[in-house]
Amino acid sequence: MTAQPGAGTGDRRATVAFVAVVVLSLVVLFSPRAPGGGGIGLDKLVHASLFALLAATTWWRFAAHRAGLVAVLAYAALSEVAQSLLLASRSGDVRDVCADAAGVIVGWIVARRLSERPSRPAR
Repeated sequence: MTAQPGAGTGDRRATVAFVAVVVLSLVVLFSPRAPGGGGIGLDKLVHASLFALLAATTWWRFAAHRAGLVAVLAYAALSEVAQSLLLASRSGDVRDVCADAAGVIVGWIVARRLSERPSRPAR
């Protein structure tokens, strides 16, 4: 028996996880940037990790529909456009979009693979 994303008792946990990661993404992506960043490598790692979590929780919550994958990728691109146009203290960066997209793909694949693992019987 394989795990069913977005179904049954896990639905509430999936929703909570998804909402928590969305809120985290809003804080990370749209709050004013702290001075003294931490380096370009750390910034890209944060972007990739954040979007991996977002993709995985989207997969889990919305039953792995490809529309979810497309939505997370679109959010990655649009968040950079919004940073560039709407936030004086932030700027859009194509490299951030690339890091976001890499994270989305990794998160989606990991979520899919984890769901394919047979569930352990309850003790």
